[in-house]
Amino acid sequence: MTDMKIKTVVAVTQPEYEKGKVEFDGAEEEGIICVPAPRDEKGLAATIRSQKARHVICGVERYKGELYEALQRGGVIARFGVGFDSIDLEKAKEHGLLCTNTPGVLDESVAEHTIAFMLSASRDLTIHDKSTRSGLWLPKTGIELGGKRLAVIGAGSVGSRVARIAAFGFGMTVIGCEIKEVDWEEKRRQYGFQKLVKDFGEAVEDADFVSLHIPSITSTRHFINHERLNMMTKRSWLINTSRGEIVDESALFDALNEHRIAGAALDVFESEPYTAVDPAKDIRTLPNVIMTPHVASNTVQANQRMAERTIMNIILAERGEFDQMDLVN
Repeated sequence: MTDMKIKTVVAVTQPEYEKGKVEFDGAEEEGIICVPAPRDEKGLAATIRSQKARHVICGVERYKGELYEALQRGGVIARFGVGFDSIDLEKAKEHGLLCTNTPGVLDESVAEHTIAFMLSASRDLTIHDKSTRSGLWLPKTGIELGGKRLAVIGAGSVGSRVARIAAFGFGMTVIGCEIKEVDWEEKRRQYGFQKLVKDFGEAVEDADFVSLHIPSITSTRHFINHERLNMMTKRSWLINTSRGEIVDESALFDALNEHRIAGAALDVFESEPYTAVDPAKDIRTLPNVIMTPHVASNTVQANQRMAERTIMNIILAERGEFDQMDLVN
């Protein structure tokens, strides 16, 4: 695939290296030597310097300074995933670094996890599991997803896949909320959206489930706040497999605790591993919450595709084919 004669060293943060070990080890055939490195910034920067690594592949850890100073100009910071809010794009620009992500390759995994959340909520699976394990036999009556109303907030790639499974697989009524101009007819035909709207309140009106699929940027921080939570119905479940920062967790705690919404299923949080923003409002204490540790995209297949994509972005950078890269800066 490439004629590289000089091997290029790439530092890969340990959790990501383990997820894509086969692909990272196999990259040596392309002239890429992947070495595992600590995920914390100090340890990662030290590995870059000691191994003379030209590029880095990293996960969701936030990097604020030393990483950018450790890499040489022209180096790549390749995110093992889609979100790049953990990378300081301005600092990367100052140091002449290229930043990439892996769009599209994890969409199916995240969509399936979102659907799993809806199934778990509709059948009280976590409650049934806990009570049955404790020796109790407390069958609760669940609901079918067929005919229920789903509001998909963000009708991009992941949101559209969620809509397709929900509409065509379960017969749900799916309303999309999207501020960008999209091909409405394609969304209806290919993904099963009944309609697309730009207003959040209109989208969640009478919704049984509200699923978030928007990026974490300045304008979306705490997008789900007291006001928008109050637009949802008392039977609504909020599902977040997107980014933790888009939900005001203090406001969410209040809405759940006061039963203004039915429940929340969360894979991402403002602070990871999860710690309560307010110790008095720890959502782990609430019975109507389902939590997973940021694993929606963590499948064998998605990890393989992400590893391959990060390596390809680095190879393209080495070739100077920058227009082919998944650049975010």
